Amino acid sequence: MQSTKKATLWMAAWLACMVAMAIAGRELTKDLPVFVLMLLRSVIGLAVIAPFVLKNRAARTRRPWLHLWRNLVHYTAQYAWFFAITLIPLAQVVAIEFTLPIWTAILAALFLGERLGGYRIAAVALGFAGVLIIVRPGISAIELGQMAALYAAVGFAVSLTMTKSLTKDDSALTIIFFMLGIQTLIGLLPALHVWTWPPLAAWPWVAVAGLAGTVSHYALARAMAHADATLVVPMDFLRVPLTALAGYLLYAEKVDLFLVAGTALILSGNLANLKRDTARTGV
Repeated sequence: MQSTKKATLWMAAWLACMVAMAIAGRELTKDLPVFVLMLLRSVIGLAVIAPFVLKNRAARTRRPWLHLWRNLVHYTAQYAWFFAITLIPLAQVVAIEFTLPIWTAILAALFLGERLGGYRIAAVALGFAGVLIIVRPGISAIELGQMAALYAAVGFAVSLTMTKSLTKDDSALTIIFFMLGIQTLIGLLPALHVWTWPPLAAWPWVAVAGLAGTVSHYALARAMAHADATLVVPMDFLRVPLTALAGYLLYAEKVDLFLVAGTALILSGNLANLKRDTARTGV
C-alpha cells in the first residue's frame, strides 16, 4: 500500500544506517585493516538474515556465475569505499559516490539496451562536471582517496547493473544472501592474512557496521514498496549534508565551496535523471 509517511520513515532509517556505516567505518579503520572489517561485516550480516533465508528457502539460484561476478566487482568497490573514508573527508566520499546513477545510466545503455535520452545525457554531463570541480585535476593533485571513491562509484554501478539483471530470476533476499555469502568467502583469505582482533572498545562499532550494512538494504526496499522511486530517491540526497554534518561534528572536517558546488551539480544530474523518468511515466 502506498504511504508517503511510511516511505519517509523507512528512508529516515536508511539515511541513519548509511551515516552510521560511514562513521563506524572511519572509527574501525583506526584499529582494523579494511579486509578484517569487511569480513566481520559480512559474517554479521549473514547471521542476521540466515533465519529469513531458511524460512523463505532463498538460498537457491539459477544464475550462480552472475552472482559470483557481481560480488567480485562489489567487493573491490566496497574495499575502495572503506579505503577512501580513511583518506578524505566523509562528505567528499559520499558526494563522489552520488555519481553512481550516472555510471549506471551509461552501463544500462551499453549492456541492457536502455535508451540514453536527453535527460540522461544531461545527467551524465552534470555529474562529470561535478566530479571535476571536486577533484580539480590540473589545479590540485588528485588524491588517492578521491580516486578510490570514484572507483567505488563505478564499481557499485557495475554491481547495480548486474543486480538489475538478477532481479528477473531472484528475490532481493536471495541476492543479499549470495552477496554476503560470496563476499565472506572472497574476503576470508585476505582478512586472515592481516588478521587482528578488534580491541574491546571497537566491538560496538563492529556491530554497528554489520547491522547498519544489512538493515539499510531492507529499509530501502521497504521505502520503495510504500512510494514511487521519484519520491524515495531524492530523499537519499540528504545523505550528503548529513554526512558532512557528522564529519564536521565528529572529526572537524571542513566543507569548502568546491565540494558544495560539485555536489550541487552531481545532485542536479540525478534530479535530471529523475525528471526523465517522471516525463516518461507521467508520474
